[in-house]
Amino acid sequence: MRRYDLTAEIYDARYREEQEAKYAAALGRVSIDGMGVLDVGCGTGLLFDHIATKAEMIVGVDLAKRLLVQANERSRHFGNVYLVQADADHLPFKPRFFGVVFVFTVLQNLPKPSQTLLEIARTARLEACIVVTGLKKTLSLQAFRSLLEHANLMPVCITENEFLRCHVAVSFLGKKHVAPANSS
Repeated sequence: MRRYDLTAEIYDARYREEQEAKYAAALGRVSIDGMGVLDVGCGTGLLFDHIATKAEMIVGVDLAKRLLVQANERSRHFGNVYLVQADADHLPFKPRFFGVVFVFTVLQNLPKPSQTLLEIARTARLEACIVVTGLKKTLSLQAFRSLLEHANLMPVCITENEFLRCHVAVSFLGKKHVAPANSS
């Protein structure tokens, strides 16, 4: 939290390109029309520009207060974005509420990513779409798949290529899909 608070002013300059690549890898495979969306680890709200006009409601969660201040500035012109300062391991939401959940660039920052994914999955409706990234230098593809499986997330695809520093998984909670589980 302290590190992100200290670097909040340069967050977009430092991470925008990388985050945009992850969004591009995932958003073409996700339908958010009319859905309640949870963005865990929302940072400065970069994702909001891509989804706010389609989602019914977006709740952005981050632990770093200064990042949330910037997210608030970014989302002022959207009437459907709400921000909550909270720990991803203890989300203040009732179970089975959100239809789509995004978890970009979060797992590598947490002590027990497996537990975090279970908590995140708790907030998602059954058969909800959950997009998760896992930093390649800290998680092998096999370890990433195991984390998803432990949280009952069934990948429709896992995108990874030389331009992405993360594995990007588009998954559904508790539902097996016919689509292949690995693509590039």
